[in-house]
Amino acid sequence: MIRVCLDSNVLVAAFGARGLCTDVLAQVLNEQHLVVPDAVREETLRILTDKFKLSSKALAAVVAVLDRCEAAAASGEQSPISVRDADDERILADAVAAGVQIMVTGDKDLLDVAEQSPIPVLSPRAFLMLTRGGAL
Repeated sequence: MIRVCLDSNVLVAAFGARGLCTDVLAQVLNEQHLVVPDAVREETLRILTDKFKLSSKALAAVVAVLDRCEAAAASGEQSPISVRDADDERILADAVAAGVQIMVTGDKDLLDVAEQSPIPVLSPRAFLMLTRGGAL
């Protein structure tokens, strides 16, 4: 089973609207192993609460899904590559330290340096193409 980290922008889109990221989340929950760094969890819940104004019932459902996934505490490790956003560096470092094998993000800062990353960093569409093509 492949260990996958979905960045907060993917999780927010998956829980906040229907579409591509919802398909990505379903794919990972059904066929992969989702690892959620603490920073991703915190940012996802903050955005869903503050910007999407999710009800307490809807937020509890999100928390229930995230609670079923493997948590990855802050590692304190140095990022393996330089990323424009320090928060993205921390998330990548925590994901690598947790043994994540693929990171899925819509974040341009991470996608721009994907070729330098020690783990594949894919867009949601690229991830679905890879998984649906049977490459995983």
